[in-house]
Amino acid sequence: MASFSTTATVDDPRISLGDGGVLPPVRAGGGDDGSSPRLPDYTTRLRRARLGLLVALTPVIMLFVSFSSAYVVRQGLPTLDPRTNQLVLDWIPVTLPKLLLINTGVLILSSLFMELARRQVKVQVTGVAPETVPGVSIGDQVRIPWLAMTLLLGLVFLFGQWTAWRQLGANGFYVATTPSSSFVYLLTGTHAVHLMGGVLALFVAGIAALWRRSVATRSIVVDVTAWYWHFMAGLWIYILCLLEFAG
Repeated sequence: MASFSTTATVDDPRISLGDGGVLPPVRAGGGDDGSSPRLPDYTTRLRRARLGLLVALTPVIMLFVSFSSAYVVRQGLPTLDPRTNQLVLDWIPVTLPKLLLINTGVLILSSLFMELARRQVKVQVTGVAPETVPGVSIGDQVRIPWLAMTLLLGLVFLFGQWTAWRQLGANGFYVATTPSSSFVYLLTGTHAVHLMGGVLALFVAGIAALWRRSVATRSIVVDVTAWYWHFMAGLWIYILCLLEFAG
């Protein structure tokens, strides 16, 4: 019985990694021109970065939840007075400086600027028309340095917190004066330390821009920093309400 077969010519039959084989195509997204074959696409990298931020914020949330619980419970706990040998309530409410309200406004404004910075750099990656994004200028005629303004306001907030601590000290409330004053310094100080992490992230984002890193990389750094900064702003509002209304 006769058999018939056909043959086909393959331009490049190399399919393995050996002998200079050709790798299968990988979605780009790592470089400025989207030609990097080693990094996943922009959406995947952004999703992973946000997930990492969420994981990193989980212990921070648990920390402040524990502080809040201890703050509320400690108010009703009596202590033993060594002079009278009786249980007394030693919780003395602390009058918060009015400067904290100004600091709150500064932090909220910086959060707004941070959001505008996030949208501005995202436009460069996604290619969305600038006029369709609120807060982003049309074209390249005006480029407002939202990131630098956020950094400046963040430093102003930290300076304002230090000034508020000095006012508390001038009023006779130090860290170990009363249990209530201890919690005030603990909550506000811990928040300030975490906000310094956001300030450091802003410096990293600025350095990435100066070093001409890829637009996608800068966008991811700014995006994660923005969400962290928004979290810090919301956390501060929560702390202020806790100290003002639950103390």
